[in-house]
Order: sequence, then structure tokens, then C-alpha cells
Amino acid sequence: MSSFNMGKSQDLKLGLLLWFRLAQFYNRSNQLSNQHLKKWNLSIAQFDLLVQVGVHQPISQQGLAEKLLVTKGNITQMVVKMESAGLIQRTQEWRTKHITLTNKGKELYEEVVPQQELFQVSQFQALTKDEQKQLLALLKKL
Repeated sequence: MSSFNMGKSQDLKLGLLLWFRLAQFYNRSNQLSNQHLKKWNLSIAQFDLLVQVGVHQPISQQGLAEKLLVTKGNITQMVVKMESAGLIQRTQEWRTKHITLTNKGKELYEEVVPQQELFQVSQFQALTKDEQKQLLALLKKL
């Protein structure tokens, strides 16, 4: 095997290890977030929906799907569930359904969003402030 091929093999292994570690961190972060959000009977997906509606309301179901990077059909069940829980409401305007938070949804949003933000930040406490900035710069570069 030439030194060129050896270098490529090592690059491949390093690249795969980086991808694996990032995926592992992401999956673990999601597991921990789901556990944290159980206090409010929310999944990560429901939390994301709550945040997107809270930030962009009124938002169409299509617009919400685009923000969540899913199809309109994929969020219908979750929208129905959260509507049944009294967290969001849908209103029809011509052919478009607009989604907004109810008062109960606004209260939950105001309580859970700051708590989840603090929780997410805590996952980077093993890194110094400079290491966090370096990681951010490296991830932006990708």
C-alpha cells in the first residue's frame, strides 16, 4: 500500500470517527432532552412545534412544516394532538389553516422554553468558553 493510500485510509477513519462522535452526541442530546421535557409532557418534536408556533404565529400548517423540515402530512397528527391538549388552535382563512398558541400554550411556552434553553446549554459545560467558541467555529466551517 502506498503512503498516499495509507493517508487516504487514515483520513477515511478520522472522518468516520468524527461523524460517529457527532451522531452519538446528537442522539444522546435528544434522549436527554426527551427525558427533560417529560416534566411538561412534551417530546422534542412537540417542543419544536411549540417553539415554531410561538415564534412565528400565526403560521400556516405548510409554513410550520417547512420550519420543522417535514411534510405537511407528517405534522398533522402532532398538530391534532397538541390542539386536543389545548396548546394550539387552528383557524381557517380561505384555504389556509393558521396555527397560533392558546393561552395555555403561551403559558407553557413561557415556562418550558427558558428551561430547555438552560438544559441545552448545560450539555456543553465540559468545554471551556474558548473550546465552545472553537467548536462553534468548526461546525460553522462544515
